Amino acid sequence: MKVTYDPKYNISYIKLAESSEKVETIKISDEVNIDLSPDGKIYGIELLNANELMKQNEELIFLNEGTDEETKIAI
Repeated sequence: MKVTYDPKYNISYIKLAESSEKVETIKISDEVNIDLSPDGKIYGIELLNANELMKQNEELIFLNEGTDEETKIAI
């Protein structure tokens, strides 16, 4: 998984898998798009107006709900 942010366009992208096929972009809202393969696999999630969506957060937290182990990354 890879998370990117483009400050010029204020877009963040959460890439879940490499896309080896043509993807279809589904608009979820004015601020969220999801890229899907023809078989429905999610390749990525695009956040438009990203700094507004993420501005209340100072860190990215990965939580393993099986062990309650957290990994925090400052953003």
